[in-house]
Amino acid sequence: MSKDFTFAIKSICFDEDYRPADNTRITTNFANLARGTSRQENLRNTLRMIDNRFNSLAHWDNPKGDRYTVGLDIISVEMSIDGASSGNALPLIEILKTSIFDRKANERIDGIVGNNFSSYVRDYDFSVLLLEHTRNQPGFSTPENFGDLHGKLFKCFVNSSTYKDHFKKPPVICLSVSSSKTYLRTENQHPVLGVEYQQDEYSLTDEYFKKMGMTVRYFMPPNSAAPLAFYFSGDLLGDYTNLELISTISTMDTFQKIYRPEIYNANSAAGKSYQPSLKHQDYSLTRIVYDREERSQLAIEQGKFVEENFIKPYQAILEQWSANYPL
Repeated sequence: MSKDFTFAIKSICFDEDYRPADNTRITTNFANLARGTSRQENLRNTLRMIDNRFNSLAHWDNPKGDRYTVGLDIISVEMSIDGASSGNALPLIEILKTSIFDRKANERIDGIVGNNFSSYVRDYDFSVLLLEHTRNQPGFSTPENFGDLHGKLFKCFVNSSTYKDHFKKPPVICLSVSSSKTYLRTENQHPVLGVEYQQDEYSLTDEYFKKMGMTVRYFMPPNSAAPLAFYFSGDLLGDYTNLELISTISTMDTFQKIYRPEIYNANSAAGKSYQPSLKHQDYSLTRIVYDREERSQLAIEQGKFVEENFIKPYQAILEQWSANYPL
């Protein structure tokens, strides 16, 4: 049954001239930055923040702090079912691919694919399915087999020849820590990833990514205000070079300062025991315009879109495929 699913990859450069395509997921965080009157200033400031953060972490042989520039490409993954034409392909996920330009060596270095993670099916799971399931429940619970289909679709893509033809290493996704969990600082420290934290229990997002074949570790990089959640398969510390890891940290630490300044642009850093809060008041704003409320509303709209255009029309095929695909 897995042969019935085929994937196609499209790539567009995320730079100060970036304009979201008409069919892009407008809940994608970087698409949110690229609209409105502040569009180009938003993009220019964001990219400058990423470069500055990268150079502050890659400080060796870099006396002026300007040796490196980070390049970003938005990777859009489309999936076709049962030989459907490309015009009927479903936009499945969008991720980011980093690259690094070393001015001193005059060479371009591959970064990490993944970083930001946007998914239509995840919008459906969290903004439609879970919302309906918990609406009249006295306590919190998840629907039966919650996240199974999404996890299998993601693993199918990562294991596909399409993925392997384009990317050399497995993806790393870097997200915000959960505001419902407590994180405890450990004695483990990595020169680039920083101090490792451990949580008291896995969050719903952690469990969701586990079904995608990814485990999680939490690190607070040097001069960060809070830990980041790194989702990966394999060995996070052994499979990627320091420069690859820095490309992810600099990109996602910057985005999180914009998206969640209460946590990642706080004026005091996380302590030994840390519980993130979006109600925290002691933080600084970046000069970048971002509409968080609009994004939440659009996630519901796009979750309903995938329900009508993917889940319902292909329900029988999806159930049969999912039942035979190992999680």
